[in-house]
Amino acid sequence: MHLLIVEDDVELCNATKQSLEQEGYHVTVCYDGNDALSYSSQYSYDLIILDRLLPGKDGISILSHLRNENNHIPVIMVTALDSLNDRIDGLDSGADDYLAKPFAISELKARIRALLRRPHSLKQKNAISYGDIELNPFSHILYCNEKSIQLSKKEAYLLEYLMLNPTQTLTREQILLRVWGEEAQVDEGSLDTYIYFLRRHLKSLQSKVLVKTVHGLGYHLDFSKS
Repeated sequence: MHLLIVEDDVELCNATKQSLEQEGYHVTVCYDGNDALSYSSQYSYDLIILDRLLPGKDGISILSHLRNENNHIPVIMVTALDSLNDRIDGLDSGADDYLAKPFAISELKARIRALLRRPHSLKQKNAISYGDIELNPFSHILYCNEKSIQLSKKEAYLLEYLMLNPTQTLTREQILLRVWGEEAQVDEGSLDTYIYFLRRHLKSLQSKVLVKTVHGLGYHLDFSKS
């Protein structure tokens, strides 16, 4: 599971990160509200731990932006503001839970576990499978046996297109049009870079799925059971 911590108290942020990583979570941190918006637009997370008072964009603004974008990722809002109205504001803005500082790390972990048990936090029913890999197209997490890795949005879109057409060689032009869009100004070197990224991710997961190059044409997936 990939968590994002948004907290401007660097010492608290890093201590929380270390404790959660000991539980087996993959944790990304940022200390500024504007960075949080950038991170959430580029990557997908299973849960966000969001401080309310931040430099740049405040936590309420970040949360409102996520919900307006139809992003329903679970969010635990953490803040030193603990009046009833503060809690109501956070929950009304779309927070799934609210935790007042100072808090016990054991309580935070329990709340994370509770939210991640919800159905929308689990692997989606319409995940895409091919060979020994499974891609969640919503969280952009790639699974292989007991391992998983977080893909960027572009990596996930590219792999999804290949997985939906496993027996077909997709031309470079088809891929650029589908993944980058008709109006995008992108050179073919970018596609080569992302193909390299996918191959590296598959190798790190010890998958037997390969991204095959058909010279002069494009790419397709191949699965070897041996």
